[in-house]
Amino acid sequence: MSNSIIQSNASPTITTELLPAGGLDPDRFDWQEVWYPVHYVEDLDKTLPTRFTLLEKDLVLWWDNNAHIWRAFLDQCPHRLAPLSEGRINEDGLLECPYHGWTFSGTGKCDRIPQQVAGGKAEISQRACVTSFPTTVKQGMLFVYPGTAENAAKTKVPIVDILEEEPEGWVCLNTFRDIPYDALTLMENVLDSSHIPYTHHRTVGNRANVAPVELEVVESGKWGFKGIWEEGPRKGTLGKQYTTFIAPGLMWHDLTSKQFGRTLTVVYATPIRKGECRLFAIFPFKFSAKLPGIFLKLTPRWYSHIGQNGVLEDDQIFLHHQERYLAARGGSENFTKAFYLPTKADLFVFQLRSWVNQYSIDPFPGKSFSPPLSKEELLDRYYSHTKKCASCRSALANLQKLRMGVAGLTVLVWGLLPLLMFVYKQQDIFTVGFLSLVVVGGAGIWFGLGRLEKRFYQGRLIPPRNLPDNG
Repeated sequence: MSNSIIQSNASPTITTELLPAGGLDPDRFDWQEVWYPVHYVEDLDKTLPTRFTLLEKDLVLWWDNNAHIWRAFLDQCPHRLAPLSEGRINEDGLLECPYHGWTFSGTGKCDRIPQQVAGGKAEISQRACVTSFPTTVKQGMLFVYPGTAENAAKTKVPIVDILEEEPEGWVCLNTFRDIPYDALTLMENVLDSSHIPYTHHRTVGNRANVAPVELEVVESGKWGFKGIWEEGPRKGTLGKQYTTFIAPGLMWHDLTSKQFGRTLTVVYATPIRKGECRLFAIFPFKFSAKLPGIFLKLTPRWYSHIGQNGVLEDDQIFLHHQERYLAARGGSENFTKAFYLPTKADLFVFQLRSWVNQYSIDPFPGKSFSPPLSKEELLDRYYSHTKKCASCRSALANLQKLRMGVAGLTVLVWGLLPLLMFVYKQQDIFTVGFLSLVVVGGAGIWFGLGRLEKRFYQGRLIPPRNLPDNG
């Protein structure tokens, strides 16, 4: 796991006092006073600025090669408010505005204004500085602190402590995606294990495994809650499942079984704007046998992302609509009337909504949901994932080159066939037959690669659970 010191434009007082996430008010959770993951570091390009929106604040993320740390600035040049993410990192390692070439150091201070006369000092004004946010890297993710900069160094970064305490032996898969519903809706969904056999039937679930779910909450507070499912998934065949929710946007399930070893399902929900968040999912495995771990390590990251996108799309469409229906019925404050929750299977959902009502203010006060998106928009993969993922973006480019190469070779052989048949006539039927197979095989490969290519752009309109049973 990679770690770094907290990076900030501010110089916080060194202290051993720790602040709780969400601020000091025991009755109110402040969404600004939290560390949020914004990107896997492996998907960031050190040569280019990257745009990200956190709690409606447009940020530019960039690598400060002079200090060797990641920076997060407000994505607005103080000169004329042009987005700095459209600029570049220049030859001096400074962030350069695309509009007039103003440049900024890693602290946010303006380094130069090309248009001013020699001897001018406009760049030393505080008004020439860009707003900078504290950053840190933990467990392979870049975190940003949007609140009071002085509080950042004293506020714990939400990470999975288990992976720090027992670092050896884990094999981890990860993915991310921009999701068209709220961070709280995402948390509510992933805390609810009882939906998996139905919603994810034929992907990661099976309706045959449905059984009563008796959940218990063992600890709770402003920080979140912990719970246990005594029987556990698959009718108790896998053992107990422990669940932890760290407010406002981290949860994990922890399951240890004799068959598979220890498995964690970790999900972060980073709020972008009303009705949109970025999901980060991490799947750490500590297998009881070596072979499964070897297979996982050999699986290309882009290939696992295709499958994981399919799982996310199993419930993406109805959750997009569900949260709008809840808002129309009064939102979280009225959830006990809007939802009918008669079984203990919904206890974690109840606990989350109770936490929202007791401690949390609305992170987007006064904002309403946008009109519902179409199915095609909800199933977009390219803009919500592929374009922003280094592994998938590279795999797609290579796949397109391969497909063009196969098409070119197939057309070439097909074009030569009449000439070869004329030259060889009946004397070399084997050669002509072989080349004919090359043409047919090339066409098949071309179509197959085309189908794979589409999976980088769009999800399935019909989820696997709704496909007719065979036989």
